[in-house]
Order: sequence, then C-alpha cells, then structure tokens
Amino acid sequence: MADDPLGARVSGIYDEKVILYSFGIGSALAGMAGVLISLETNIEPTMGMNAILKGIIASIIGGIGSIPGALLGGFLLGIIENLGIWKIQAGWKDMIAFSVLILFLLFRPEGILGKKNDRERL
Repeated sequence: MADDPLGARVSGIYDEKVILYSFGIGSALAGMAGVLISLETNIEPTMGMNAILKGIIASIIGGIGSIPGALLGGFLLGIIENLGIWKIQAGWKDMIAFSVLILFLLFRPEGILGKKNDRERL
C-alpha cells in the first residue's frame, strides 16, 4: 500500500484502516520494548536520548534520506567510536561521535551516500 495507495484502494484495501493498524501495532511494540527496558534500567525522562542522538548522527553521516547510507553511517560510527576508546578512556566516546559529526558536516555535509544539491553543482 505504501508503494501504490491508489492501486490499493482500487483493489478494495482500506488505506485508513491499514495505517491505523500499522500505527497501533508499532506503538504496541514500542510500548512493550519500553516496559522490558524499564525492568533492566531506571525509568527517567531522558532514557534513550543517547541512542536517539547516535541514530541522528549515523543518519547524517550516511546521508539524510538514504536508508543504506544510515546503515553504513551507523556501522562507521560504531567502528570509529570503538577504535577510538581503544586508546583513550571510554568516557570520551560521545566526544568522538560528535567530532566525527562535525568533520562530516564540514567536509561532506551531504553524507556518504547523499546526493549534492543542484545549487552546489553550479
């Protein structure tokens, strides 16, 4: 249905119902994951913020809008962070991630697999 909503409607699939069900199932899975994680760690308003920041950094490194790029950016970020803490303390892991982000924003702002804008090509 995501590829061709009009074709799905013509075939008799109710697109609003599919959207509602997929949103409900996704929310239920996220809720169960939150409950299971809360059994292991303390519940705080900022829990999961570190993972969100690393995900955003990985998607920027890989190229916004590119799913393979985000995957490649995540692998690259993980490898660089873990190789970096091999020689320095593990407390500097976030600094390594933000340094990599700054380097990518300075030298390759479109990301690894991102495409340059037409304005930049001129």
